[in-house]
Amino acid sequence: MNTLLTKLTQSGIIPVFSHPDVEVSLAVVRACYDGGLRAFEYTNRNAQALDNFRQVAEVAKRDMPDLLLGAGTIWDVPMAETFAAAGADFIVSPIMNPAVGAWCREHNLLWSPGCMTVTEVFQARQQGAELVKVFPGEVVGPAFVRSVKSVMPDVMLMVTGGVEPTTESLKAWFGAGVSCVGMGSQLFSKQAIAEKNWATIQQTVAQAISLLKGL
Repeated sequence: MNTLLTKLTQSGIIPVFSHPDVEVSLAVVRACYDGGLRAFEYTNRNAQALDNFRQVAEVAKRDMPDLLLGAGTIWDVPMAETFAAAGADFIVSPIMNPAVGAWCREHNLLWSPGCMTVTEVFQARQQGAELVKVFPGEVVGPAFVRSVKSVMPDVMLMVTGGVEPTTESLKAWFGAGVSCVGMGSQLFSKQAIAEKNWATIQQTVAQAISLLKGL
């Protein structure tokens, strides 16, 4: 297992976020970092995402040097190239695109493709994915993870979608066999973002980490 993969799985919870406002983006990343998380997936879901990602990466490198910053919602090789050049430590996709996997292997970059069938998980591993993203998690549920692990016990899975910062939810997913989970709106309520209540986000993150450690 490479060092980056070890750090991602040790973090356990990976925030998934994007916002058109770079100041909001920076504040959320910092709140998660101050709450105790050391991995973050910034998604490519708006026109400002790349510019914001560059600025977040610059600040993280300076002020949060032990933060692993990944680029999410990466569909193709040009996107992977662009975000890697902007400072991405790892690449996350909602789909399993073999071309992205090949490019990431060539450039020694961890790639986590989105899969929701056993065949896709198998194919992702064949393409070199060390951490396979189960997506959308709310559709397949923990039972899917358990089934995949029964036939591929050594596969490392990260589920995104349908994970909540509660003991019940975390226990269900980690009990099924995931190595880590991605969480978005469950960590960042619309109200907290609107009110710029970064302390609340930091507290939610810290509580989620505590719940995970207590499993």
